[in-house]
Amino acid sequence: MKQKYIVAIDGGTQSTKVALFDTLGREICSDTVPLKEIHLYGDSRAEHPDDDLWDSLQQACKGMLSSFQGNIEDIIGIGLGSIRCCRALLKEDGNLASPVQSWMDIRLSYPYEHEDAEVRYVTTATGYLTHRLTGETKDTRSNYVGPWPIDPETLQWYPDGELFDSYTTPRSMLFELVDPATVLGYVTEQASKATGLPAGIPVVSTANDKAVEGLGAGLTDSGTVLVSLGTYITSMMVGDTYQENAEFYWSNPGAVPGEFLYESNGIRRGMATVTWIKDLMGSGLEEQAKGHNLSPEAYLNVLGKDVPAGCDGLYTILHWLARPTHQWERGIMIGFNGSHKGPHMFRSVLEGIAMTMKNNAKAMCDEMGKKIDHLIVSGGGSNGDLFMQIFADVFGVPAHRNEVNESASMGAAICTALALGVYPDRSSAIEHMVRIQDNFKPNEANVLLYERINQEVYTKINAATEEVLQASHRIFHD
Repeated sequence: MKQKYIVAIDGGTQSTKVALFDTLGREICSDTVPLKEIHLYGDSRAEHPDDDLWDSLQQACKGMLSSFQGNIEDIIGIGLGSIRCCRALLKEDGNLASPVQSWMDIRLSYPYEHEDAEVRYVTTATGYLTHRLTGETKDTRSNYVGPWPIDPETLQWYPDGELFDSYTTPRSMLFELVDPATVLGYVTEQASKATGLPAGIPVVSTANDKAVEGLGAGLTDSGTVLVSLGTYITSMMVGDTYQENAEFYWSNPGAVPGEFLYESNGIRRGMATVTWIKDLMGSGLEEQAKGHNLSPEAYLNVLGKDVPAGCDGLYTILHWLARPTHQWERGIMIGFNGSHKGPHMFRSVLEGIAMTMKNNAKAMCDEMGKKIDHLIVSGGGSNGDLFMQIFADVFGVPAHRNEVNESASMGAAICTALALGVYPDRSSAIEHMVRIQDNFKPNEANVLLYERINQEVYTKINAATEEVLQASHRIFHD
């Protein structure tokens, strides 16, 4: 039987990736286009400059197709995934009325308020790109996370009335909602010319990017926790019921109908902190890495292995981007002495990410009455053996990464395979398309050390510094 292919779109905060998979989940080729730096301004506003999501998608599609050696007619569908918690305001013709509001934008903490007469539609990043690709005003119901007039359990727009009106978003501006793993429409001639994708092939809905990542990682309803390493880092589990009143996690729509994603508290600008360390170390790091024929990130992993667990008492608190409700928060590195150098700072950031997520995941699982028995780590950061071992040691359980560890693209491919009937259900698609690459077992000595650091020091730093950070915030913002 002739092999068929699926295009998977994975739009992130820092880049747009377009990958081509065969129906067995093997990545054939891909292209990743960096996004422009988020425009931060005013009262905590954050926007994707110009038309960056669409421009980068066009470029990534063309880059991916340029390296594809097969027959373009064997591409059977496109899975569309993009960043959640963004807001796109569209004109009547489908063009942006203003730049896409990032999930970091303070305006995403409250409902849309109609103030610009040019705005015809209010939608998400996936809704905007659906319109660009197909001309349809449809969107996945599973990417409406945040202040939208949607029932979080049924994922239907609220009926007209007082509750709907409280969201201040005119119904006529909202897109039609469809389930994940549903055909949204078909690539138009105009979109084909812009992207190189074949006209007429189906574009398939996915979900919010974290749910898509969970699907692509092969996450199941068990004691397994997925840690997603992105600009926003979080830990996740899946189930089939909406949990409305949970204290230490919340329920998001899943990547297949009837599924919910349980998500712990996370780290804002998480992996961007690792990039910050790399940039802080400057051109000298890049030159040294080049001399070893390694990327700067890979070379930092090599240097970090020589730093002992615990970094000789250097700890990092990952508040590089404060929560809207805690504007006084700041990132902290505490415990420096004369022996600490760049690799210590790098490893301290990795350990801080792992300890923060261990505490967040444990709070979620304790509330559910579940025990963490295994860890999946996904995202580009999981490429580093050092980071994977730190996760296994901090969590104290085995950790694995998959062959395709940027799982959101795999999840988009799985949604497409389900929508087009390649596989009958979620479990069958995962069985055929998701494969483990390698496992990391916890080092018992490090497990004991990290547990002591976490209990006696790390969990106490926030409380010890909150008052002084609040005073500092008043000086600069009152």
